[in-house]
Amino acid sequence: MTDRTPTRESSREVIPSPDEFRERSQRVFLEETFRAHARFVANTLRRFGVAPADSSDQVQEVFLVVFRLQGSYDPTRPLKPWLFGIAYRVAGRYRQARGRAGATVDTEDLELPDPSPLADANLETKQKQALLLAALERVELDRRAVLILADVEGESVPTIAEALQIPLNTAYSRLRLAREELGRALARLRLGKGGDA
Repeated sequence: MTDRTPTRESSREVIPSPDEFRERSQRVFLEETFRAHARFVANTLRRFGVAPADSSDQVQEVFLVVFRLQGSYDPTRPLKPWLFGIAYRVAGRYRQARGRAGATVDTEDLELPDPSPLADANLETKQKQALLLAALERVELDRRAVLILADVEGESVPTIAEALQIPLNTAYSRLRLAREELGRALARLRLGKGGDA
């Protein structure tokens, strides 16, 4: 018969310390969040004008912030709006660093709802998407964030206000103004004027 009593060293290997457990949990959270939402974050950044060449670096920047702030994330709340809020702030810093003229929306790699339409439908979809993104670029950034979360991601205004850390009435006001700005920008682009709204 062998002695199966665990030694101090073997039990340390089996049961992680609280610090080791917390570190492992944080790493798992970050890895799972990245796997599930990196594409969403990349598309969000692109909608805010992050250049395709900088997209990968800015996605990494978002997930560095996620790593630092994950302790403040409330798991009872939806994750995507929280990630969106972080991406919004990272994109804002990016745009500030590059200047507004340097930040443009490129539709080349953005996700399309249907990955396999017919060639004619694909071209028409790309043209409509390019027009919409060009108009969206003319919507002020703070308003654009609310508009994207509400009309693209389907989030409620209270969820948006929490994700962007703004008052609820401000979120409603920004959404209304963003829709108006987008409508005017689309009308100008369709008429071929293309000027700022």
